[in-house]
Amino acid sequence: MTRKAQPRLRDQVRALMRVHRYSIRTEKAYWYWIRYFIRFHGMKHPKEMGPLQVNEFLTWLALHRNVASATQAQALNALVFLYNKVLNMPLGDIGEVARPKKPKKLPVVLSHDEVLQIIDKLGPPHRLIASLMYGAGLRVTEACRLRVKDLDFSCQLITVRDGKGAKDRATLMPSSLMSQLQAHIADIEKRWKEQDPEYKHPVSLPHALSRKYPSAGTSLEWQWLFSSHSLSSDNLGNVVRHHRHVTSVQRAVRRAVKAAGINKPAGCHTFRHSFATELLRGGTDIRTVQDLLGHADLRTTQIYTHVLGQRFAGVRSPLG
Repeated sequence: MTRKAQPRLRDQVRALMRVHRYSIRTEKAYWYWIRYFIRFHGMKHPKEMGPLQVNEFLTWLALHRNVASATQAQALNALVFLYNKVLNMPLGDIGEVARPKKPKKLPVVLSHDEVLQIIDKLGPPHRLIASLMYGAGLRVTEACRLRVKDLDFSCQLITVRDGKGAKDRATLMPSSLMSQLQAHIADIEKRWKEQDPEYKHPVSLPHALSRKYPSAGTSLEWQWLFSSHSLSSDNLGNVVRHHRHVTSVQRAVRRAVKAAGINKPAGCHTFRHSFATELLRGGTDIRTVQDLLGHADLRTTQIYTHVLGQRFAGVRSPLG
């Protein structure tokens, strides 16, 4: 009697992550760290290793790779998932791990005028994407992954689905963008009804939704606001259209920053930083800003008060 072959480790990790509904980005990141861990230890199988080897790897990342605390934490989370969920070998206590000593830096922020100068240098659809990042405080991935159904014009809200930490949240829809967004959706609807080649293939859907609702991928409400020009395969092997890739937006923004003559190391995330600081500068309560940004910890939001100098409670310099 032949023994059934054990699935490859990568397939086991992927299958369990999808059962637990982790995002594709997290799935890729976790596998990156698991593979890195295996290669660091000379291609040993994780079953032959344990807490000691995990400690050595994480310490090496901090001392020799000089990674950020969040990066080291992600690597640890990936290995905890591997041992707890995939191998059924809980790590337990891994001992003291060296922590990164990189100092925390204040985020780069732009003035309102600087933001407008950059946006003015962008063409469609990057101009609208950048406007949403600044006007609604969206991450670049969140802006690229918006669908028609995520915009509520009656309540003037944008729903961010499966954001960082796999959480949903609602944020502001800027009044100044409403007409542009409505026109953009009207154009999508027109081409969708006319069966434009871009809409002949279904869009990619989260998790196993395409099995549960086979027609969802071709419906108007599930269409991407900013779709990719090329086709790809989804997790089930179907040919689908994905959203616009974030790297194309990042490249466009970098070029626009340079063209606008802004001498700051600004990028896509700078629009989100600038959204937060402008709201705080205008007197918006910090808890509200926390909710709009989707921060789990208020301390993450408080970094913007440091940017504004609010931590000094109105103390003035002796020079005035």
